[in-house]
Amino acid sequence: MVSEALDATGGETAALALKILVAGGFGVGKTTLVGAVSEIRPLRTEELLSEAGQLVDDTDGVDQKVTTTVAMDFGRITIRSGLSLYLFGTPGQDRFWFLWDELSQGALGAVVLADTRRLEDCFPAVDYFEHRHIPFVVAVNCFPGARTYGAQDVSRALDLDQGTPVVLCDARDRDSGKEVLIRLVEYAGRMHTARLLDSVG
Repeated sequence: MVSEALDATGGETAALALKILVAGGFGVGKTTLVGAVSEIRPLRTEELLSEAGQLVDDTDGVDQKVTTTVAMDFGRITIRSGLSLYLFGTPGQDRFWFLWDELSQGALGAVVLADTRRLEDCFPAVDYFEHRHIPFVVAVNCFPGARTYGAQDVSRALDLDQGTPVVLCDARDRDSGKEVLIRLVEYAGRMHTARLLDSVG
């Protein structure tokens, strides 16, 4: 979760690299979000959807989607001097969930992307992070033409624990994605601090 860098004089700087997961249902915009905010060319493991996958990939509501992530997406963004986030986009389909345990090792927290047209698709991700006590925020990707719901409505519909942040975003927009990540880092920082205090109390 943390990496140290050396400056030109050989002394250690306080460079922090935090691991963040980007999760959610199939076709919700995980690859788009990672690509929009990454300052490096993102690593993508996408393959074309095939006829064989039609039996297992539910494309209702995302019929324009022609590719799917089969391992992970990876990107990096610098939030401020000395603080970088390494972003790992998880595959959305059930058959790839075995990868999640590996990807979540050492993660500070997660962004669960949600599409209000298919809100039930993010239930598994919410359950996964709640059961493993990994801090997360729900980011509602506001698709053009989709009905707009407020953060409180989404929180109630997902039956989130009190205090779990819900933010509205546009996964295509770098500034919008960056705001989501900042909210997650702030929230995860508060959660980790509270747990640390509880453990020594």
